[in-house]
Amino acid sequence: MSDHKIQVPTPEQVDAKAQTIFDQLKKQLGVVPNLYATIGYSSDTLENFLGFSGKAGKGSFTGKEIEAIKLAVSEANACQYCLAAHTALGKMAGFTENETLELRAGTIADARLQALTRLAGNIARNHGKADQELKDQFFAQGFDEKALIDLIATVTAVTFTNYVHGTTQVPIDFPRAKALEAVAA
Repeated sequence: MSDHKIQVPTPEQVDAKAQTIFDQLKKQLGVVPNLYATIGYSSDTLENFLGFSGKAGKGSFTGKEIEAIKLAVSEANACQYCLAAHTALGKMAGFTENETLELRAGTIADARLQALTRLAGNIARNHGKADQELKDQFFAQGFDEKALIDLIATVTAVTFTNYVHGTTQVPIDFPRAKALEAVAA
């Protein structure tokens, strides 16, 4: 029985198309995050993912709301990599450390963010079968059908990275997110 461990590829281990995308990511972010580099084993998947993820939710949600969704879904999927990344990005978007934890737990005081994160987490936990009560709360906050589809797209985009990390377990290259249990205790 083999114990094949997935390594983060170097630029030399991926094709020219992935190398070009890595160069673009370096210009935009300053680094190529380990998870994106790992997705780069398939340059077509990396290109398609970045295009989809970069647009998912943009028509209905602010950047801050998109980070809230990604935190809630990453918590639902127990993805330590994405929790670390989106905690850092959430703070950059204006959330406090405590607010990132409340978004993950679905306890944020802001009713709009609460409806958004509870529904997002519910969609992830129930494999797309959302509870009617949470959908009703979402619509009661002024969101419409377009926003619902944009929410599902955002949930799908972050679920992909959650699954990539869950399967590969590549090293986390962001400061680790606090555990919810440690905060609740």
